[in-house]
Amino acid sequence: MNKWKKLGHIFTPSGNSDWMSSHAAVPFVERLGGTNIKIYFSSRNKNNKSLIGWIIIDVNEPTEVLEISQEPVLGLGEIGFFDEDGVMGCELINVKDTKYLYYIGWNIGTSVPYRNAIGLAIFNTKTNDYKKYSEGPILDRSVYDPCFVASNCVIRKGDQFLMYYLSCIKWQKTNNHFKHHYHIKMATSQDGIFWQPTGKLAIDFQYENEYAISVPRVLLINGKYRMWYSYRGGNTSDTYRVGYAESPNATDWVRKDDQVGIEVSESGWDAEMICYPYIFEHKNKLYMLYNGNDYGKTGFGLAVLKGGL
Repeated sequence: MNKWKKLGHIFTPSGNSDWMSSHAAVPFVERLGGTNIKIYFSSRNKNNKSLIGWIIIDVNEPTEVLEISQEPVLGLGEIGFFDEDGVMGCELINVKDTKYLYYIGWNIGTSVPYRNAIGLAIFNTKTNDYKKYSEGPILDRSVYDPCFVASNCVIRKGDQFLMYYLSCIKWQKTNNHFKHHYHIKMATSQDGIFWQPTGKLAIDFQYENEYAISVPRVLLINGKYRMWYSYRGGNTSDTYRVGYAESPNATDWVRKDDQVGIEVSESGWDAEMICYPYIFEHKNKLYMLYNGNDYGKTGFGLAVLKGGL
């Protein structure tokens, strides 16, 4: 694997907006044509509730923000709904003549800090915005996922949709500190809306102290499926790093974290951790959006892969 060249820090909220007060976490891309892209991300309002915003940049001049969203993409759910305390974007895919926006809905817990589930919003061409498909989640905890599900990636393979998602399997409490344990499982669908969890593990724990694997991103490149993700509690650091895996069939994965080709910087906004990668192709080059320190509080940056895969 070749190394990624960091192109710079792209965006952090200024804190001036009530609904976009801090954080720019879990970035992902919508193509706009030409060299412009819209980058969606999850921000936090003054009450620490998550909302989805976006910026537009030119890939050739990535550190110059051309436009910033003035309103959140989706609203919070009603009291008692799965997304009453936050909506966090995961991924945007094209389905037939419209767009599906998958998102994490979360609410504050009682015995544990929070609970997540996965929701769906569909683009409405008449109103030029996204409408939630339903008031409830499209994927929630199940016999395979006892605590919660979150941060999904959806691809199409033949006539089927495949979802890779974070599956929380337990909470651990030590001296009033909660530690979640989650890895990556798979679900299948015929339409991208109604999902069947399979219990199939895509990326499992590998290191002795590893406890969190999140935000999978899958691409088919040169006949091989490639996945990037975040992992925490590995063999080198307790803070997030970006991992990498390969598969011949999109189902059976081999971790190759030592080949990922990107690490924390010596100093600055991404010196403590790098996490939540999103990989996209533009003019035969692969680019990676990623978060730095403090889970997106310092915003996100962009890197380009030197050479090819």
